[in-house]
Order: sequence, then C-alpha cells, then structure tokens
Amino acid sequence: MREAAFVKQNKDKWLTFENVLLNKTVISPDALSNLYIEITDHLSYAKTFYPDSNTEGYLNGLASVAHQQIYETKKESKNRIITFFTHEFPLMFFHHHRELLVAFLVFTLFVIVGVYSAANEGDFVRGFLGDNYVNMTMENIEKGDPMGVYKEQGEFHMFLGITLNNIKVALMAFGYGIMFAIGSLFIMMQNGIMLGSFQYMFYEQGLLWESVRTIWIHGTIEISVIIIAGASGLVLGNSMLFPGTYTRLASFKRGVMNGLKILMSTIPFFIIAGFLEGFVTRHTEMPDWLAILIITSSLTLICFYYVFYPMALNKKEKQKLALQEQELHLLPNQLNEHHENLHRF
Repeated sequence: MREAAFVKQNKDKWLTFENVLLNKTVISPDALSNLYIEITDHLSYAKTFYPDSNTEGYLNGLASVAHQQIYETKKESKNRIITFFTHEFPLMFFHHHRELLVAFLVFTLFVIVGVYSAANEGDFVRGFLGDNYVNMTMENIEKGDPMGVYKEQGEFHMFLGITLNNIKVALMAFGYGIMFAIGSLFIMMQNGIMLGSFQYMFYEQGLLWESVRTIWIHGTIEISVIIIAGASGLVLGNSMLFPGTYTRLASFKRGVMNGLKILMSTIPFFIIAGFLEGFVTRHTEMPDWLAILIITSSLTLICFYYVFYPMALNKKEKQKLALQEQELHLLPNQLNEHHENLHRF
C-alpha cells in the first residue's frame, strides 16, 4: 500500500487517539491498551514499508505517549507481592525514615535507662523481667549453660511461638499508634528497658559476651524489626497530629495504609528471626566467627532493605521521572510537527 493511502485510511483513528492521549481524556485501561496495540501494529507496518518517514515518526510519538499512560493506569501485576517488596514499599518507606529514626532513638534511650536502672536498683531486673525468668536464668548459669533457655522447647514449637509473639508485639506497636503515637513510644520504652536490664543481668554475672554472641543471632533482626514496627505506629499517630495539606480524615487513612504496609514488610523478617531463634540460637557451641557472621549479615540485611535500598531506589525514580517529564514536554511538539506533515497527504 502506498504511504498516502495508508495515512488516508487510518488518519482519523490516529487523530482520535492523539486527542485521547494529549488532552488526557479519561478512558478505561483496557480501551487504552487496545488502542495502543493497534497503534503499535501500524507503527510496525510503517517501519517496514515507510522507514524514516513522517508517518513512522508520528506513530512512534503516539506509541511513546500511550506507553507512559498505560504504565500509570495498568492493572495490578500477577507479581504484586514481589513488586510490593521490591518497589512499592521501599519507595514509600523512604519518606518515613524520620519516624524510623525517632523510634530507634527512643528505643536506644530506654535501653540505656534499663541498663542504668538495673545497675543502681538491686531488684529492678526481677521487678521488670519477673522472678521466674531470673531464677531460671540463674539456675542455668549454675549448671554451666547460661543460654539453656533456648534449648527447653523443640525447634519447631519454639520457632512458631516466637514468630507469633513477635508479630503480636509488632501489631501492638502499630495499633497503639492510634493514641497519637504515644502508645507506640510506650512499646519502644517497654522493650528498650527490657533489653537493657536483660543484658545488664548477664554483664553482672560476667557473661556479657556469651549473651551477646548468642542472643543477637536472632535478636539483631528481631529487635530491628520491632523498632520498624514502632515506626509504623508513629506514621499512624503523626497522620492524625500533622495532616499537612490533607484533611485530617484523608491524612488518617493515608497513615493507616502506610503503617500497614510497613507492618506487612516486617512479617518475612519476623519469620527469619523466629527461625534463627528456634533452630540456630540453641547451638551455643558454635564458634564465635560463625555467630559474628550471622549477626553481621542480619544487620547488613536490615540496613540495606530499610535504609540504603529505599534511598537508592528513590534517587533512581527521581531521575526516571525527570527524564519522562522532559520527554512529555518534547512529545507534543514532535507530534504537532508530524501532524502537520500528515495533512500534506
């Protein structure tokens, strides 16, 4: 077919499509997708029979704009769970690093409070951790197995119980955010004091390194993710306290959704922590280098996924959006130029 005949046969359809794209006429994603398929078919035909022509340039411009709009309105991918963890969540969490920092600082402060209180008040550890737990720990120390608590249950039962308990704590840290974030800070305080007094108890018995190399095999991820869950509660609380340009209700809904996304991201890590506590921590005979490797790897994983990866992804997305904006500014002019050339046929 001659180029002029090809243009005459399809020009009205292309102009309608151009109007939909450039004037942002709202149509369903499916309809837009069907139009895009037809335009790309025409583009392939033009590339084959009219290479480097105005027709090819015009259709290429239309296809580019259509592709960008389809990307914005496309249906949920079958790989939704994967894209949530690799793209959607990290991009969202980047904007909540401030809440993460606050949760971390509050937790760290109360770890110090726990250590100080345990060092200066003789009954503080028993009052906070309970007589039964302290007595059991002291008995294990006398037996020469200070970390024996991690061997009392079977691997699977311990894994399941610890994982469910950690998720429960995370849900509390998030849910208590409804109390204008004060409840979430309380959970950070409670767990921080518990950790500080617990570690001081072993320090006082001359077993600080033994406790650190054992407990932090699972505790690195477990404690880190409890802090992250605390951040989710702060996101919820801040949405009510500081709505910004949103209405208070809209801000609250947004805070609930973002907080739940943060909470969802912690579930795989709680499972990992539960697995380590149930199946690995009990092997107190493992060499120091292996324990240090597990602890270091766990800390690296947490820092990468929750801190560095969101920062890198956000930077990449900004560059991508800037490039797309430049293309969108140029495309209307290019289409107009090709549009004028089409009228010559």
